[in-house]
Amino acid sequence: MDYEIFIRFLLAVLWGGIVGIERQYRGKSAGFRTVIMISIGSCFFTIMSAQIGGHANPDRIASNIVTGIGFLGAGVIFRGDSHVNGITTAATVWAVAAVGMGIGAGYYFAAGFASMLIMIVLIILPRIERWIDKLNQTKEYSIKCSFFDNATQHYEQLMNRYGLKYVLIRQLKDGSELSLVYEVQGHAKGHEMFVEIVLKDQSIIRFGY
Repeated sequence: MDYEIFIRFLLAVLWGGIVGIERQYRGKSAGFRTVIMISIGSCFFTIMSAQIGGHANPDRIASNIVTGIGFLGAGVIFRGDSHVNGITTAATVWAVAAVGMGIGAGYYFAAGFASMLIMIVLIILPRIERWIDKLNQTKEYSIKCSFFDNATQHYEQLMNRYGLKYVLIRQLKDGSELSLVYEVQGHAKGHEMFVEIVLKDQSIIRFGY
């Protein structure tokens, strides 16, 4: 029995370490050591849950791992300037905890297969994600320009020309200046062409996204 527990901990380190290397390589907040600790901790809690709870209540401790790992995952999520970061890392933390629980309960094949799927999702699927993102990106454009007649229509016509869909979020005129904020969706190439033409506009005072 002690030999089997030793194997479980080694597997927890192995699979947690493989996922952790990928996260560390990409510079994520939950890196190599953190992911290993999550895997080992989940494995150990599951083992102790079965030992303490016995046959009558083997999930006595293990059932709280999911709740506890949720707080840890929330710690790696933060909001950037225009989007939320760390959600994939938080989901990885959650998934690795499940792998550790599987190893601790003796489901080695299921845990190993789940770990391979996690690696596929983290390494291969980002390429598909980038391809999808090129097809339809959502950006927020902030335009501040010198006021002129039909200024709003001018920029909206440019967006239409490059196949972009837009929603005017905010419009403010301050003396001779006009501020516009748009939420814009469309192909990456359309965004690039729109940005290129706006940057050349002599009436632009400030432009950001």
